Amino acid sequence: MRALVVTDEAAGPSGIAEADRPRPTPAINDVIVEVYASGYVPTEVGWPSTWVDRSGRRRTPSILGHELAGVVTELGYGTTGLSIGQRVFGLADWHRDGTLAEYVAVESRNLAPLPDDVDFAVGASLPISGLTAWQGLFVHGRLQPGQRVLAHGAAGAVGTMVTQLAREAGAHVIGTGRASDRQKALDFGAHEFVDLENDTLEDVGEVDLVFDVIGGDIQKRSAAMIRPGGTLVSITGPAAAHPRDGLAIDFVVEADRAQLVEVVKRVEDGRIRANIGQVAAFDDAIAALNPTTRRTGKTVISVRP
Repeated sequence: MRALVVTDEAAGPSGIAEADRPRPTPAINDVIVEVYASGYVPTEVGWPSTWVDRSGRRRTPSILGHELAGVVTELGYGTTGLSIGQRVFGLADWHRDGTLAEYVAVESRNLAPLPDDVDFAVGASLPISGLTAWQGLFVHGRLQPGQRVLAHGAAGAVGTMVTQLAREAGAHVIGTGRASDRQKALDFGAHEFVDLENDTLEDVGEVDLVFDVIGGDIQKRSAAMIRPGGTLVSITGPAAAHPRDGLAIDFVVEADRAQLVEVVKRVEDGRIRANIGQVAAFDDAIAALNPTTRRTGKTVISVRP
């Protein structure tokens, strides 16, 4: 089968190449999915799990991609909850071959049904951004109606999902980013916007929850703005700053079928929308994964028309 692989850590995204790889076989509780669309995160080539398995053994050539939408073609022994021919979307395991291929083996629990009226490209754009936002806001951040949320990177794939879910939950959302991000952040529902290059962050006053995707000095300044009892949630690694009287939580997103269902339900009925920067055909994927200009939306590869 056709797949996009990496073999050299030093090469970064420029080392992505197409290769002919064996079609996967399902392990216990796996399904084989015929991939129609795959999402991609630019930092994947820097993740340890891209290069080694859970035992620390090198596993190159590694197939990239962890987000997918497609159709179930085969069930592993003991698999329940899904059926052959079903449309699905979800998140593949970090340490296994990924979704930038014609077929992928995925644990069935990591997938959720994809409604017929949700496009495969949209489905593939949702798992990481949707689950990251959901878990940061509601699982770790315990967001409540009426609270003030500071959403960094508000024009990005994760940031726009944070903004939409927080606003739907009744929060007041202050988005941040570059000056060029202002209109997009507001279009996705931010009540206010802070240009981190020209505005003073602290002018927005106290907040209840900070959703951090930047780290560094911005994280430290943001932590100082959190009200007593508030929370800093971060996806940048171990938090370097803590609120004076609150929690600092760093987390790695996890697959969760029930949460995927909640996210796609909101997309289906129009309460939220995906933030897709580009949809590229598989033949054009290598160029799309090595962009020459900055993008603020998800890059999706259409593996099959």
